[in-house]
Amino acid sequence: MVSSNRQADQAKVLNQQLDGFAQNLNTLSTQLQDRFELLRSSLTAESKTDREASGAALGLFADRLSENVRAVGESSNKRQAEHAQAVNQQLESFTQSLGTLTTQLQDRFDALRGALTTESKDDRDTSAKALTGFGDRLTETLSKLNESSEQRIAAVRDTVESRLKDLQSDNASKLEAMRQTVDEKLHATLERRLGESFQLVSERLDAVHKGLGEMQSLATGVGDLKRVLTNVRSRGTWGEVQLGMLIEQTMTPDQYGRNVKPIPGSAEIVEFAIKLPGRELDGVPVWLPIDAKFPKEEYERLCDAQERADVEGVRVAGMAFERGVEVEGRRIQSKYVQPPHTTDFALMFLPTEGLYAEVLRRPALMDKLQALRINVAGPSTLAALLNSLQMGFRTLAIEQRSSEVWKVLGAIKTEFLKFGDVLTSVKRSLDAASSKIGKTEVRARAMQRHLRGVEALPEAEAVALLGAEPKNIGDVDGESPNDAESLGEDEDLATIGRSGK
Repeated sequence: MVSSNRQADQAKVLNQQLDGFAQNLNTLSTQLQDRFELLRSSLTAESKTDREASGAALGLFADRLSENVRAVGESSNKRQAEHAQAVNQQLESFTQSLGTLTTQLQDRFDALRGALTTESKDDRDTSAKALTGFGDRLTETLSKLNESSEQRIAAVRDTVESRLKDLQSDNASKLEAMRQTVDEKLHATLERRLGESFQLVSERLDAVHKGLGEMQSLATGVGDLKRVLTNVRSRGTWGEVQLGMLIEQTMTPDQYGRNVKPIPGSAEIVEFAIKLPGRELDGVPVWLPIDAKFPKEEYERLCDAQERADVEGVRVAGMAFERGVEVEGRRIQSKYVQPPHTTDFALMFLPTEGLYAEVLRRPALMDKLQALRINVAGPSTLAALLNSLQMGFRTLAIEQRSSEVWKVLGAIKTEFLKFGDVLTSVKRSLDAASSKIGKTEVRARAMQRHLRGVEALPEAEAVALLGAEPKNIGDVDGESPNDAESLGEDEDLATIGRSGK
């Protein structure tokens, strides 16, 4: 622990030294940059001064030259040679002075360059020495730090390896326990899922077997239906059953008849007939015959021809279908229609909507049936017709009951007139009783006047003498238990009153 703290302190000191060295380098770089800037500015100023001096000298020389030229121009041509020689001399002197100035400037530049080179070399040597020393110290410190780090890493490696070995052994044991637990749970879950799957499969198989049984039953039923539809007698029975179901669902048993002989003296029996109100004298009903017909062969031939798009076959099958329906209508009309025992029309029930629609599609056939007084009805139209007949029955029953109600009201009126006579007689009796009660009150007051001088006995002695309880004034007739004694007292008082009077 102490060694780690010491290493941390050394690292901290080393970091501080590195920070200080970096700051020194930054300061040195800043100083060098400032010195270079100062040198550059001084060189710039000196070169500017030299250029200004040269410019001034050249300007002065130009001025003098111009003056001399003007003087030479003004002088005579004779002195031109002298002036030219003088000018040449002046030019030579100017050239010499300019060369001298250039040499001086070059010397000053060389001296400045040498000084700068020396200073920069000294600075570089100093920096190199400082960097070399710092690098040596840094290398030494880093080597020590590497050694300590290697030692610490080795210790950490040993610790980590030992910990990893322990962790691996612990993980291996835990993984083994987890594997066993997972195996047990997977085994239990697998067994449960397999059990549920087998149970579901068995249920589905049972449902499949049940469905197969239902399909077999349905196939049997379809076969039975096919036999019913192919057998003429069975077809008739099926139509009658459907007709009977519709009538039973719509009408009450006293509103229709089954297997009825609608014509007296005739042996013809119609499957169903609706009772309609007949003659009121004998109470015999008027029957509305309903017969079920199912011309299956003609209808199937017509449908087959329509599916094949055989125009000629459709025409021939349609004519055969119309003839079959017309024959059945004539048979119903001849067997079951004979007014006044029946209505002047009968109903032909067609048990399928398709058959009924096919008949309606043929206006000529409908006209023939109407001429025979035969009305065609399908399952839906028959139900509507029966409902309308039932509403007619209800209206008739309401009319019959309304007449009965009027009779009862007439009897009540007669009895009420008698009740008025009885009320009049009761009023007379009550008036007579009231007059008698008034007379009795007068006599009672007269008796009281005569008895004022008689001394009254105490209640106990009066009870003992009369042998009865005195009647309370508030008692009502029929509520007091001593009604007989009270009535006897009244009679005695009435006798006394009459004698006193």
